[in-house]
Amino acid sequence: MLNHEVEMDYALKLLERANLEYGDVRFVGRKSERITTKNGVPVISISDSIGVGIRVLVNGAWGFASTNDISKKGIKKIAELAVRTARASALTTKEKVVLSPEEPAIGRYETDVKKDPWAVSTEERVNYLIDCEKRMRVSDRIKLTMGYSEVWEENKLVGSTEGARISQRFVETGGGITAIAIESGEMQTRSYPTSFGGDYRQAGHEFFEDLKLLENAERVGKEAEQLLRAAQCPSEVTTLIISSDQMVLQVHESCGHPSELDRVFGYEASYAGTSFMTPEKLNKFRYGSDIVNIVGDATTPGGLGTFGYDDEGVKAQRFHIIKNGIIAGYLSSRETAAKLGQKSTGAMRADNYNRMPIIRMTNINLLPGTWKFEELIKDTKKGIYVETNKSWSIDDRRLNFQFGTEVGYRIENGELKEMLKNCVYTGITYEFWRSCDAICSQEYWHLWGLRNCGKGEPGQVMRVGHGTSPTRFNNVRVGVGKW
Repeated sequence: MLNHEVEMDYALKLLERANLEYGDVRFVGRKSERITTKNGVPVISISDSIGVGIRVLVNGAWGFASTNDISKKGIKKIAELAVRTARASALTTKEKVVLSPEEPAIGRYETDVKKDPWAVSTEERVNYLIDCEKRMRVSDRIKLTMGYSEVWEENKLVGSTEGARISQRFVETGGGITAIAIESGEMQTRSYPTSFGGDYRQAGHEFFEDLKLLENAERVGKEAEQLLRAAQCPSEVTTLIISSDQMVLQVHESCGHPSELDRVFGYEASYAGTSFMTPEKLNKFRYGSDIVNIVGDATTPGGLGTFGYDDEGVKAQRFHIIKNGIIAGYLSSRETAAKLGQKSTGAMRADNYNRMPIIRMTNINLLPGTWKFEELIKDTKKGIYVETNKSWSIDDRRLNFQFGTEVGYRIENGELKEMLKNCVYTGITYEFWRSCDAICSQEYWHLWGLRNCGKGEPGQVMRVGHGTSPTRFNNVRVGVGKW
């Protein structure tokens, strides 16, 4: 935990003397070790930073400034700059900021770590990933192998002029492997446990061990090779069963982002960004079928979107975004919640000390259903089962989407048949979710960690979580494109 209580007290006293409506101070210390191996060659990235950001509300307008100089001189300089910025902004603002009421929070949160990841040497991590690569190289068709490992830690101290004082420590670990096969001008990719660097969790080294990358490496290489000779995904309208790891991107892009209330109000429009989930649809609009329940849950154990309090001091909570298929709530801040006459759902987080908090996903989870995976396949007369994201595209209102996956399998008369490659499916968000008729049970539900959610100008990259299980949809257009 950060030990900067003296500096915090000093900063808050400066703000209290500045005739503010509100102010908060956020000290953030962060360190990470990221390893990528590529055909046996490691690249190691190590970072370590500490700084403070100050945000103030003056005459209904925000001001923000930050520094990595956490001396009294540095803190005083940015406190004054934040106030000047807010006063200048107030001269041109058309709508004054109003914050929803919140009891000042005093608390502490810390990741449950069983095995200290920093006690594991860099050399050991590198050698492990290289061993995984060796096992993936099952033939000369495997032209590229990669391994990934990351240890990430953030310590945060937040205080406000309302009396909030919060200390938090987050530790995250994880990794993954990828094999790329090439032959006759065609390239196919297979990843484990999922694509884009693997899976991550708020946990210690025990989570990295549980991934069992080495035990799965040979299979990953073989499947990459098999994809070269696999049948092309047909172009048709059919039943689609989506794996848990691919459902992560489906939930993230077609529910998580459009439920961010700053996008809904048009405050945030970058990175494919407004939303069709407008306020008049709240508690009225049918987003999905009756069995679709999606929650924002910052209390899910181990999630990358799990915390004790957000960066405005709002306590972590669990709430429905979609309830029995109907739009039921939003990811909100104190400012945006006030516009709906509500309290914040605690979704304000900043990338680091040098960024203002904005509305970000926590853990956006599709609640499990009742089906066993084997029964779901058996119940499907004709369709396609797809795994592991390869590409995605969605429009700026989060309605029309297209996703590609690494691998698929044809389903016929309740059995998984031959492997399919270049599987792509497309749809309109609410039509797609309304066609959902089966979700697998808790036994098949997995909490995935996504480290690269981009949003904001200047850009911020957030770490979020998604809990999902395999899910079935009807009348889906597949095979609309190929690489």
